[in-house]
Amino acid sequence: MNSQWEAVIGLEIHTQLATRSKIFSAAATAYGAEPNSQACAVDLGLPGVLPVLNEEAVRMAVTFGLAIDAEIAPQSIFARKNYFYPDLPKGYQISQFELPIVGKGYLDIEVDGVKKRVGITRAHLEEDAGKSLHEDYQGLTGIDLNRAGTPLLEIVSEPDMRSAKEAVAYMRKLHELVRYLEICDGNMQEGSFRCDANVSVRPKGQVEFGTRAEIKNINSFKFVEKAINHEIERHIDILESGGRIVQETRLYDANKDETRSMRSKEEANDYRYFPDPDLLPVVIEDSLKAAIKATLPELPEAKKQRFVAQYAQDDETASTLTSSRELADYYEALVKISGCEAKLCSNWLTGDVLGALNKAGLEISDCPVSTERLAGLLQRIADKTISGKIAKQVFDKLWNGTASADEIIEQEGLVQITDMGAIAAIIDAIIAKNPAQVEQYRSGKDKVFGFFVGQVMKESQGKANPEEVNKLLIEKLSG
Repeated sequence: MNSQWEAVIGLEIHTQLATRSKIFSAAATAYGAEPNSQACAVDLGLPGVLPVLNEEAVRMAVTFGLAIDAEIAPQSIFARKNYFYPDLPKGYQISQFELPIVGKGYLDIEVDGVKKRVGITRAHLEEDAGKSLHEDYQGLTGIDLNRAGTPLLEIVSEPDMRSAKEAVAYMRKLHELVRYLEICDGNMQEGSFRCDANVSVRPKGQVEFGTRAEIKNINSFKFVEKAINHEIERHIDILESGGRIVQETRLYDANKDETRSMRSKEEANDYRYFPDPDLLPVVIEDSLKAAIKATLPELPEAKKQRFVAQYAQDDETASTLTSSRELADYYEALVKISGCEAKLCSNWLTGDVLGALNKAGLEISDCPVSTERLAGLLQRIADKTISGKIAKQVFDKLWNGTASADEIIEQEGLVQITDMGAIAAIIDAIIAKNPAQVEQYRSGKDKVFGFFVGQVMKESQGKANPEEVNKLLIEKLSG
């Protein structure tokens, strides 16, 4: 970005709450059902029906508010946000406007080693709209109302972010938090966690904000970064060419890596908000807040600091291990069951296990190697039954089968060779076969030492104890 300009970014995150039924009706919220099979008369706003607030959605909103140290409104109001859309059959959306359930809070992020606090303006409850379908309807639009009435918590940040990287760090931190709290499954492909980004630029040092554009419905961290960077450059190009920014809503086209105009940006008065006459104010008493606060889990940042102190992890490893509640739980169970050093457990978990999960496109909750089976493998590494190299072979078999590490080691004959006499015999044979390399080593070319180690491991099929191999090789090559 041109250094004369500064970006100003605020995010609105739509978090789908993990309730089993909708926010104002008993219709199910399960994803993937046949279109229009999970929308009832209340969701469609048919005459003669009344909305009934889902208590679980309120509990989840308060849980989030307490986790970000926010003000919880003692009384909040639902309002009607009036606009027409094909997938909004009532002609209005029930949302919150002047009195949201969650007030000001904050979230701390870290980018390139620099910590920053991002303010959260508010988080309000609302119902989702349905979905317009364009595929399979050539020249027409299909409407699926299954999503209509699904509970959302819209989390609105202050315009505190100054780069796309900061925006992504904030979004990731929020994604991590709502999953820790178990109020959202965080599934971005299914639209459970999606984002609108408000972007503007201003000359550095200027206090007033520039005119902003809103990029709608971005559902991946990668696309958020790309869309914001594109928008920043677009604004700068227009301003430096003497043009002016139009306040509008835009869509991000991932195929072309560009944003395009969707519609002019509506203001709050365009929506003609007014309190919903069918819903009573939501009253949150102190006793309810206290009860919900007592159920809060250990939050990500606190868990990270505990991992640093309790397991002697560095910041980066602790961040990785606590990036999801499931991964942190897996790690702690692994340490406990295996009885092995915490570092050995974290090395395997952040290395081989996460690598295999990433390759397979799986989450830790879907890991085919249970903590008990991985613990069995680590125990055999720790007691030197197998080498680290052999352990990787065993792990592959754990991943693709059901046998335990001990069963695999026995079946495959993989027990490490620790007999000094057997290792010495292999080394003697290799030294005898490679006099030129021996001469090179003895003339000072230390790098050739790796050649001998490789030959011994190859001859022993990876089963020779590496420590013993190194020790004996040094002794014998020294003549």
